Order: sequence, then C-alpha cells, then structure tokens
Amino acid sequence: MTEQEPAMAAASDAIDMSVRTPAQRSRTFAGILVNTALANITTSYLWFALTFWVYLETRNVIATGVIGGAYMLLIALSSISFGTFVDRYRKLAVMRFAACFTLVMFILSGVMFLLTPEDALLDLTQPWFWIFTMIILIGAVVENMRNIALSTTVTILIEPDKRANANGLVGMVQGLMFIVTSVLSGLSVGLLGMGWTVVVALVLTALAFAHLLTLRLPEEVRAAASDAQGGFDLRGSWAAVMAISGLFALILFSTFNNFIGGVYMALMDPYGLEMFSVEIWGTVFAVGATGFILGGALIGKFGLGSNPLRTMLIAVGFMGLIGAVFTLREWAWLYIVGIWIYMALVPVVEAAEQTVIQKVVPLPRQGRVFGFAMAFESAAAPITAFLIAPIAQFWIIPYARSSEGAAQLEPLLGEGISRGIAVVFLVAGLMMIAVALIAFLTPVYRRVSASYAQTAAEEKDHESADSPSAG
Repeated sequence: MTEQEPAMAAASDAIDMSVRTPAQRSRTFAGILVNTALANITTSYLWFALTFWVYLETRNVIATGVIGGAYMLLIALSSISFGTFVDRYRKLAVMRFAACFTLVMFILSGVMFLLTPEDALLDLTQPWFWIFTMIILIGAVVENMRNIALSTTVTILIEPDKRANANGLVGMVQGLMFIVTSVLSGLSVGLLGMGWTVVVALVLTALAFAHLLTLRLPEEVRAAASDAQGGFDLRGSWAAVMAISGLFALILFSTFNNFIGGVYMALMDPYGLEMFSVEIWGTVFAVGATGFILGGALIGKFGLGSNPLRTMLIAVGFMGLIGAVFTLREWAWLYIVGIWIYMALVPVVEAAEQTVIQKVVPLPRQGRVFGFAMAFESAAAPITAFLIAPIAQFWIIPYARSSEGAAQLEPLLGEGISRGIAVVFLVAGLMMIAVALIAFLTPVYRRVSASYAQTAAEEKDHESADSPSAG
C-alpha cells in the first residue's frame, strides 16, 4: 500500500458520492461558488475602497504599499492554519465560521469609524489609522479560508475530468468580483464616502452569511479522517507537499506570478489614480478586469491542455511581457488594454495549480496543501510591495519627476508624471520573462510534467477498469 492509499481510503469513508447525481452535485457547487463570489466581492469592495480612500486623502504610496503588503503577509501567516482547519472539519462548517468572523470584524470597523474623528483616523502617525486598517484586513483575510474550502469542494462535488473546467469557472467568478468591486469601490468612495462604504459592506456580508446557512453538502458525511495536528500543522503541511514528487516545484512556479503581483499591489492604484478620478478609475479597472472573465470562461470551456504546468509558465511569461510594456507611455488605452490582457492570464496560472493539486493530493490533505501554497505564494507579494513602495516614493518617483530624470527617461518611457512608476513596471516585467524562460529549462519542470502525465494516465486506467463495460 502506498503512502497515499490510507488517506484515499479515509476520504472514501467520509464522502458518499452516491447520495446525489452529478447534476445535483454540480448545482450545489454552483451555489457554493456564487456564495463565495458574493463574500469575495464584499471583502474586496471594502478592501479596494480602503486603498482608494487612503491614497486620495494622503497621496502616499507607502501607505497603499503597506496596506497591500500587510494584507498578503497576513494571508501568508494564516494560510497554514486555514488549511489545517479545512482538513480537520467539514467544509461548510469552515465556510460558515469564516463568514461569521468576517461579519463581526466589519461591524467593529464600522463602530470605530463612527466613533473616531476622520482627521485622527487618517493621521498615519497615530494608532487609530492602523487599528482601523488592521480590523478590516483581518476580516478580509479570514474570509480567504472560504477559498481554500472551495478548492476542496471541487474535489468532492466535481468529476475528475471536469475539475479543470470547474477551476476555470472559479477564475471567471473572481473576474466578475474584480469588475463589480472596482466599480462599486470607486463610486462608493467618490460619492458616498468611507463611512457609508463600510455600511454597504456590512449589509452584503450579512446577506452572504444568511445564504450560506441555506446550503447543504450531504456528500460529506463527516470530516475525512485527517492526520492534521493542532491548529497550525506546518509539519503536516510540509509532509503533505513533499509526499508528492515535484509538488513543491509547482508551488514555486506559481509563486513567480506573485513577485510581479507585489509591484502591481503597491503601484497600480497610484498610477491609475494619477491618470483618472477615483470614480473613473474604478470603472477603468472594471473594464480591464473583464479579461479575467474571458480567461476563466475559456478554461471552463476548453480546459488547460495535457500539461497544465507548461500552460502556466507560458502565461507567466506573457504576464511579464505585459507588465513591461503597458506603461511605456502614459496613454489611458495602453494601460486599460494591458490590465485586460494581464487579468485574462491570471486564471490560467491559478487554475493550473489547483487542477494538479486536486489530481495528485488525497482529499484529507488538500486543505493543508492549498493552505501551504497560499502561504508560500502570498509571502512573495508583500516582500515586493514593502520593498518597492518606499523605493518608489523616496527615490524613483522624485528622480523621474526631476528635470534631469525626465529628460533621461523620455526616449524610453515618454513624458508624464508617473514615469517613475513606469520604470518599476518595466524592470519587474523583464524579470518575470527571464524567470519563466529559465523555468522551462530546469529538470524540475520536466519531472513535474512527467509526474502529472503519469498520474493522469493511471487515473484514466483506473476509471476504465471500474466501468461496467470493463467487466
């Protein structure tokens, strides 16, 4: 018996796939997906609004960089625990806990905004701004526990040959989240102010929680007998990852995308807000985010091909190319088109990783593997954001706006007040292209690709042997 077989047996004892038909399970998955989309829209709506509000009131990219970096750092620090809880408890119970916790934190943020004068709340030298920000961020971070649980429900509810398509639909829904969020956040901050924005987030969070209470997952008879230990099973997470040959390398490949993501996190909003008003910028970002929907929809229709890892690295290379060129000139159409193409490629990277994990990792360990991957990949973005934001604020942007710097940059990057940010985007994009090309040449890439192909072939043979015609 292999190391994976006991875990698979534990999963089969806890999951009864005969309770309902594939069509019924698919409808349940759709309900969970829609509910998670509403929750993600709510937290992202408040998160985007906080970023817009802080930059417009302070014009300080360090503040936005620290907020973005802190968000990703909190995800990195908490994802191991999130994955452990997903493995130890039933998936809907985990989702309901996360929804309730987020609702409580957003209520606290509303109370604090109501009781604290706005001038004090925006004073970066005072603790009130950072406390208010952390309350919102913690609520948004805990909501991410639902995304880990969502990935495991794909394994529970969706047939193996349709999981890549289901992961594409997850990406499509996330694209819809970006569109709705960016429009609502920009309009909300510009027209309603931050106070009413918090109120709207509270209402939406309560609605998502109420809807979640109506959903059922009868296939999960009980939580699978997992070997997860305590509330932070780092050792078990590491063992679960290393038990699958090449899985850690796959996570490393996925992390490439997040290095350039840290640059976007720190500087994309400041660049857009210098070019557009906050109301227009939200709409512009929404137009760009329609690419997310197209990318997810194409995966939902056609899948990821025979080698998802190859598809992922090609997408990462193109993302680097887009990052290098979409701010070469301070042209609105170039920025919008660049965002659109970049967003269309993001679901490819995410769906490829999820599809491989769902195929090769037993269900009782998937929560920790997804949590480990989220922790590892999320750590890349805050490192970049924390480094880039102060460097851009104190050195690159002032240099680019000086007469000497503007003259030197003009042949390559043209004219405009945001040429300093454009320099950062250009360098980060070129680095991403180089990393993706190097990854193609590594023995690890060939080993992971071969491992995936072998597992897919064994799974197909197993299904053929179990089919009635095989008898």
